[in-house]
Amino acid sequence: MDIASDMSLIREKAVLLKALSNPVRLCIVRELMQREACNVSSMQNCLQLSQSTVSQHLGRLRDIRIITGERKGTEVYYHVSSEEAANIIRVLF
Repeated sequence: MDIASDMSLIREKAVLLKALSNPVRLCIVRELMQREACNVSSMQNCLQLSQSTVSQHLGRLRDIRIITGERKGTEVYYHVSSEEAANIIRVLF
């Protein structure tokens, strides 16, 4: 690998670590791993945060492909799709 490729990879890993460094997002990912899938309402009750706050954090995690959502009727159930993020959570906890 050349330096440009290395820096690109380093930036990618930094984005992942930055997303997981937020306590709410870290909690969301850990809970999703324990429950396997969860909707916003369940997370909202668990975290004791407003739906809009939880949705913002889910959007960030979804944008960088740590989680994905699957629509079931009117609800979206989220699960961890990044094995790399899951491995970090396993090491931490």
